[in-house]
Amino acid sequence: MTALDPGRPTVVVVDATAWRDRSALAAIAESVAIVARGSADDDDVPVDLIASYIPADASRNTVIAQLRGAFRHAAALLTVHAARASEARRYRELTDLTHIGVALSTERNLLTLLEKILTQARRISDSDAGSIYLVERTEDGNPTSLKFKLSQNFSLPNLPLGEFTVPIDHGSLAGYAAATGEALVIDDVYLLPGDVTYKQNRSFDEKFGYRTKSMLVLPMKTHRDEVVGVLQLLNRKRGADTRLSDPDITAREVVPYDHRSVELVTALASQGAVAIENSLLYEDIERLFEGFVTAAVTAIESRDPTTYGHSSRVAQMSVALAEVVDRGGRVRFSREQLRELRYAGLLHDFGKVGVREQVLVKQKKLYPLNVDLIRLRFAVLAQTADDAARAELDRLFQAVLSANEPSLDAQRQNDALAAVASLTYQDLDGECRPVLTNDEQRWLSIARGTLDEHERREIESHVTHTYRFLQRIPWTRELRHVPEIAFAHHEKLNGHGYPRAIAGDAIPVQARIMTIADIYDALTAADRPYKRAVSPELALEILQREAKAGELDADLLHTFIAARVYVL
Repeated sequence: MTALDPGRPTVVVVDATAWRDRSALAAIAESVAIVARGSADDDDVPVDLIASYIPADASRNTVIAQLRGAFRHAAALLTVHAARASEARRYRELTDLTHIGVALSTERNLLTLLEKILTQARRISDSDAGSIYLVERTEDGNPTSLKFKLSQNFSLPNLPLGEFTVPIDHGSLAGYAAATGEALVIDDVYLLPGDVTYKQNRSFDEKFGYRTKSMLVLPMKTHRDEVVGVLQLLNRKRGADTRLSDPDITAREVVPYDHRSVELVTALASQGAVAIENSLLYEDIERLFEGFVTAAVTAIESRDPTTYGHSSRVAQMSVALAEVVDRGGRVRFSREQLRELRYAGLLHDFGKVGVREQVLVKQKKLYPLNVDLIRLRFAVLAQTADDAARAELDRLFQAVLSANEPSLDAQRQNDALAAVASLTYQDLDGECRPVLTNDEQRWLSIARGTLDEHERREIESHVTHTYRFLQRIPWTRELRHVPEIAFAHHEKLNGHGYPRAIAGDAIPVQARIMTIADIYDALTAADRPYKRAVSPELALEILQREAKAGELDADLLHTFIAARVYVL
């Protein structure tokens, strides 16, 4: 029974000794017709397994009739068996295509996507090799040429192939498929009919000692019937693991692409085309958004030119620190989370567009207009003063100018400012007025920097403005945390930051990373007119003091310093 051909209708006639072995009969009963011969009174006859029964004393005509019926039964069994096998095969194929479709729909990286498409196309068709071309287009969307993007070859796995282009015309196989939108199923590319316009370039075969024989060339069309690429498969094999190491093996093992393999690969090519279109669209959206971010950063820096490059440096250092932390295993960051951090770093100061420009670019304690007004008031006093008084007025005005500089010690300025504050002059209406207004005295008394408390709070409000602006952007699911990260970049672990004074784990780790980068760049930037840049060594010392005070994440700062992330 082991030598039975499962592809041919078969009748097995058994006698009384054989039909008692029900297990042996059951093993073949689904594919062959079993005829029992013997005594009808035998209780051991397996009536549930036999197709017909021939009594021992049956006539010749009865035996022939029974055997003919058994053969028809065997043919019916084979039909059912083949239908079930076909159904199971198609189920597996549909399941495979479904799984492939899901895998393709979730892949955003174009090169990885192309690798998946080509790998799966080769697998379901038992192809030895294959390649993918993508359609290149003008800015208006008109196709111009095909770019060779990817190749795989089971028999020659380490081929040094680079990108190149071919025209979309009838001269090449891939160009023909792209130009006409028609598939090419070729049994042997070396035996093309004389009336076709396309031809196979044999330079690859000659260079690498390969023999290309059967080919399937498919245009990859979207649901709009637009060709986005060409899938080219080579040498369908009898066995997927066979290596085509010489022409004899190729001649023996390579077979044409049959109807079913063409159907399967065509379905995969359609799925791949949609996935490629989505991937290219996603890349376009990313480029569009990247352009928007670049424009936003340009807008920030145009209002505050002294911080030119700050946002880019903060983003670069933040991502670099996150990558080092990820490699260390303390916190894991996905590719999407790194993108989140980068965008948050680039946009963390965007809210400065909501701050008055005169406050944003204030370089000294007094605004330029106030300095001009004070100079005019001193000029009014000098008109009626003698030489000695003019000299004293010049000295006091120079004291005002010195006090206006943010780098001087405010304590040493108090005596001179008190003398200036006591001066008065008569305006055009004859009214007596102080040389320094209350606001001007307050500004000149600023002990640190150039901003008073009101101005400082206005500057700090840029964080809230940033958050409100970023919240209005319809971020993708992968980038939805950008507003929260940017919102917390001025918070401190001990709760002494702003604008919400949150502390500890309430501050996202990405924001803690950005805080370190932001402070370091602000300290070392050489383009801030209201302060001198400090050396990298001093900046790191200041950061370490803040970490010791519980304001910064000490572990992150240690990594920042140890990995020299600050060296751009």
